[in-house]
Amino acid sequence: MLENNPIIVALDCEPAEALALAHALRGRATWLKVGMTLFYAEGPDIVARLRELGFSVFVDLKLHDIPHQVAGAAAQIARLGAGMLTVHASGGSEMMRAAVESSRRAAEEVGLPAPAVLAVTVLTSTDDDGLAEVGVGRPAIEQVQLLAKVARHAGVDGVVCSPREAALMRELLGEEALVVTPGVRPEWSEVGDQARIATPAASIAAGASHLVIGRPITAAPVPAEAVDRIIAEIEGKLA
Repeated sequence: MLENNPIIVALDCEPAEALALAHALRGRATWLKVGMTLFYAEGPDIVARLRELGFSVFVDLKLHDIPHQVAGAAAQIARLGAGMLTVHASGGSEMMRAAVESSRRAAEEVGLPAPAVLAVTVLTSTDDDGLAEVGVGRPAIEQVQLLAKVARHAGVDGVVCSPREAALMRELLGEEALVVTPGVRPEWSEVGDQARIATPAASIAAGASHLVIGRPITAAPVPAEAVDRIIAEIEGKLA
């Protein structure tokens, strides 16, 4: 097994299924992702329940609002004990800075480690045509780079980006930054609805620190075995 398991299992499902998956993945996965589907269905308690099972929790709500609102939301997420949270880099530097400062302050107040604040650059479901549709004329790779620079100056801990941009983000942000990549699909899985994807091994080789993987694990007949298979694939390719 890899010394530091980079897989974040995305629990984009109903609460009962999410908890069943969490029990099935104990001892195999370290990180679980709680996104909008699960958080809005179950509320903040789901974070505590997953933490009680021994997992680190990535709360992926992609906060995007005026700085005051994002600061308040980030503080509440920090008080839940989340290990990571996300903001949209397109919200601008003031908004991102508010999230960083408020989450660190809130975590300190309750005696918890501060969550890593990650800036979402361009969603992995969005390609150049999708950006053009909403008035962004530059290619996705250039938009990612621009937003990552804004995020870096705002003091975030890392970015969420396509694995295809991981190498650029690592070069731009340095070795200490978190580079979290959704859009990761093992060689044996279906592609799904994401446009800018790569395999787990290619993502790690490019500089990703964490891989967000959902359906190849959660829809597998035995999810724990799918995790083992992905780790073996990474180790085999990088050996």
